[in-house]
Amino acid sequence: MSDPLYSIKMRAAQAGTHISGAERMVPASAASRTAAALVDRALNHAKGVPDFIQVKIEASGEPLRLPALSVMTHVTRTAAEGRALAVDLLASAGIAHAEAIMVRFAESHGMRGAMLLDADTLERLEPDPARGVRATYMDDADSLAKNTLSGKNHYAEAIVLATKVQYAPGIIGEICVSDDPDYVTGYVATRSLGYRRITVIKEKGDPAGGRIFLYRGPRSQVPETIHFLEQRRVVVTDVPLLSEPVAACRFRGLEADLALMENAGLSRFCRTLEAPAGPVARLDGREVAVLSSNDYLDLARDPRVTAAAAEAARRWGAGSGGSRLTTGTQPPHVALERHLAAFKGTEAALTYATGYMANVGAITALVRKGDVILSDELNHASIIDGCRLSGADILVYRHNDMVDFERKLAACREFRRRLAVSDAVFSMDGDSLDLPRFLAVCRRYDAFSMIDEAHATGVLGATGRGLTEEAGCDHPDILMGTLSKALGSEGGFICASRVLIDYLRNTSRPFIFSTAAGAPAVAAADAALTVLEAEPERVARLRDNVALFTVELARYGIRVRTASAIVPIPVGDERQATALAELLLERGFLIPAIRYPTVAKGAARLRVALMASHTPETLRAAAAAIAEGLGLAQRREHPCHILADGSQSRDPF
Repeated sequence: MSDPLYSIKMRAAQAGTHISGAERMVPASAASRTAAALVDRALNHAKGVPDFIQVKIEASGEPLRLPALSVMTHVTRTAAEGRALAVDLLASAGIAHAEAIMVRFAESHGMRGAMLLDADTLERLEPDPARGVRATYMDDADSLAKNTLSGKNHYAEAIVLATKVQYAPGIIGEICVSDDPDYVTGYVATRSLGYRRITVIKEKGDPAGGRIFLYRGPRSQVPETIHFLEQRRVVVTDVPLLSEPVAACRFRGLEADLALMENAGLSRFCRTLEAPAGPVARLDGREVAVLSSNDYLDLARDPRVTAAAAEAARRWGAGSGGSRLTTGTQPPHVALERHLAAFKGTEAALTYATGYMANVGAITALVRKGDVILSDELNHASIIDGCRLSGADILVYRHNDMVDFERKLAACREFRRRLAVSDAVFSMDGDSLDLPRFLAVCRRYDAFSMIDEAHATGVLGATGRGLTEEAGCDHPDILMGTLSKALGSEGGFICASRVLIDYLRNTSRPFIFSTAAGAPAVAAADAALTVLEAEPERVARLRDNVALFTVELARYGIRVRTASAIVPIPVGDERQATALAELLLERGFLIPAIRYPTVAKGAARLRVALMASHTPETLRAAAAAIAEGLGLAQRREHPCHILADGSQSRDPF
């Protein structure tokens, strides 16, 4: 008896907004595995983590087999160039109103299906304009024959869909742009032209996509066309390889991506500073004020810290020689872990080579498939990656919204283990977690609590011990931090109970399989911690600088809120943010532009990071330069006093 075919469809949404969709036609023997693969695809989409996933499985019956369209790739460098090419291709296929069709294309953004448009009158023909017409029940004959569970393949899936559409009665063409913000390639398809792939047709990070099916024929035939698109089972045969040579395709795609990033203001490069880390450095032969360093307490160049690193290098060598469980643990590692645990008030600590590894290592060790993670929507990338790599279910709650957090955690009682994780200080916004409420909710629903204090250690609390000291509350189950920011060295750490640290030492893959940090960095961090304990006035000076800088910005009408040493200056457009950062550099201030994908598309900003050693004169001059760059150079006589915790004493504006 033959293995019957099943159609499997997946749709995913977040707060009612479509995120992802896919479908396959597979033998019954592969149905369960395919459904699981599609769910995994929905959970790892660039547009976010869905709160709704629907999987529909139904018997398929014998499909119609159609030969794939021919394929040609057109390499474009910008979105404008790609859209102009789409107009030319439609016109060359005998479609008279190509430019007008492209204007109408914006109407298809956000539709679940495609717009069905009369190619001659430009009348919309779909029965439900909000839903559109959806081409479904189709797959690639090659993947069907091989019974594969391949991941997302934009090209193959697009060829299958375009082929089915062009064989529908009355359809003479199609134009498609993906709504995936990380996929910028689109296509135009007709029976005469085949499938014309346009490498760049929208900007990187743009979530807007859509699809138009172009129809020519009597209105009486429209229902037949829609029925073919939505109900007829189709398998597409002989899907061709990309029409360029493999090597050319491989590197040309990278070049196109880089050109797109540059055009969108998203290109990045490294600047080489010609001086040790500090509030002032030399760049390209001239002195600049550095307002971008996370060395908040200016400890990286402190003579006591550098001397400790030099002595450790002489005594223990430059590198550790192995992982911590083989030959990599040396007396400086043991001493630092004891010091960190005492400083944070926990039973034990464990150090990692980087803070990124500490987050990924703790999360992936603690939870797995069958568990659930509650994660703030603005958490750092290392937390996000740890969540995804763990295999656990992930629920993202609204930023710092403890009501939404509790509502979602309350619905997770059936999971084996629950982990709630949040930044203590959010690295792009400078605000801090409502830790007392966060801990109360975790305890109410028996969830592990974890906070990332990368930007809180040495910054928050009277003595720099972090958010628990600042908030005057108990510790979470897991305190993560870095040695590379306020402590001026390199590495990351976890502070927790002794049993949890023992568990991580035995199960955390980044700890087990990474070479340990060298003794110089470890000894430097230990010395920096000693300086911080002896000189808490450094923390006070940092707070004074934050208060001074925010008040200076307010004098120009620039309203900012921060609970930390991070002061974000909203700009919005990526190109404008980049241009402003370059203007400030010309004025002698190194302040980076933060852009997508670090922050959301259209939410670019300057990110000022203050140090305890910045002078008042530097901060006043920087505020004036920022105001000038934003076109707000006139000082206000009555400033809005914005305090370091973000509160305002009065608002005269």
